[in-house]
Amino acid sequence: MKEINKLLKLLEDVESIELENFKIEVDSLELQLMPVIKEAQKVVEERKEKIEKEEKIEFEPPIKSYPGKINEVKLGGGKNRKEIRLGGQKALYRFEEPQPNPPVVTFDVFDIPMPGLPRPIREHFEDVMDDPGEWAKKAVKEYGADMVTIHLIGTGPKVMDRSPKDAAKDIEEVLQAVDVPLVIGGSGDPKKDPIVLEKAAEAAEGERCLLASANLDLDYKRVAKAAIEYDHAVLSWAITDINMQKTLNKYLLKEGLSHEDIVMDPTTCALGYGIEFSIDVMIRTRLSALKGDTDLQMPMSSGTTNAWGSREAWMKKDEWGPTDYRGPLWEIITGLTAMLCGVDLFMMLHPLSVKLLREVANTFTKEYLTADHDDISNWITQLE
Repeated sequence: MKEINKLLKLLEDVESIELENFKIEVDSLELQLMPVIKEAQKVVEERKEKIEKEEKIEFEPPIKSYPGKINEVKLGGGKNRKEIRLGGQKALYRFEEPQPNPPVVTFDVFDIPMPGLPRPIREHFEDVMDDPGEWAKKAVKEYGADMVTIHLIGTGPKVMDRSPKDAAKDIEEVLQAVDVPLVIGGSGDPKKDPIVLEKAAEAAEGERCLLASANLDLDYKRVAKAAIEYDHAVLSWAITDINMQKTLNKYLLKEGLSHEDIVMDPTTCALGYGIEFSIDVMIRTRLSALKGDTDLQMPMSSGTTNAWGSREAWMKKDEWGPTDYRGPLWEIITGLTAMLCGVDLFMMLHPLSVKLLREVANTFTKEYLTADHDDISNWITQLE
């Protein structure tokens, strides 16, 4: 008995014991846990009583008021086309003030079949990839697209070198196929894009499309002139540089475009591939605008499709999980991040990504602080 008491004395300050090569032989074993359970219940009761006695503290959100405002840009509305408005915010976050217009998602469509599209996207559009009009129609009719972005990739000199006239025919076909506003993108070739966009703008005269894009590496004056002549807006694209964005916007304004004719694209880096640079530029751009910088008081656009350039989005690797979910999630998180930084327009590829981001976007016009929510103030007492 003395040995047992001595052993218990040694174990008084020990929190845990690890036994090696331990073996015990008994006829029967009885465990008495009730004292432990009762002690736990006592702790919970004491904590509950303490919480009930504490004074409730009301949360005060850090709401700010700003002297500046983001200009509204209207897209669509021509003839029998639906109208969409971007921008109009007076605050950065919706808890400060709900947005007057929800962020908008536009479905990416191409003028030629895209064999390089990842399987999770391609399987949704394989039956229409030969026809941009049918591709756009499927995006609207089956997947509820609010807008469509037609990328004239085939006009690229190193792709198919299709003519500006061919591009204009594709634009006409898409306009006849759907009644939503369009974003018209080129191939990325700095010499040919202004010519292609000029012809496309003429084909879509009066339909108030967004010409994508004008940047400092191409003849932005020609793009601006076409937008003014045929009543379109212009996407002002700068590569994650707020000063470059300001300069380009100033140039476009000097060419005769108004603040209501310009949407900015500060460049979207994908999740895991520099998204922190995009976050920095997007927030600084929006805050500068709200503080009164008139050269930056335009809505912002995100090429969220860039998420599919990340190998984690499409590469088959079983330990990373199925690409059917991994790819859309990569695109969704990239888009959601940009949305929380003030972006208004999202160019996306996967139907599931589009659907989910649209649902989130629609909440941005609602009064968040006064909305009905479940009471979770007693969450800690649910331990019992």
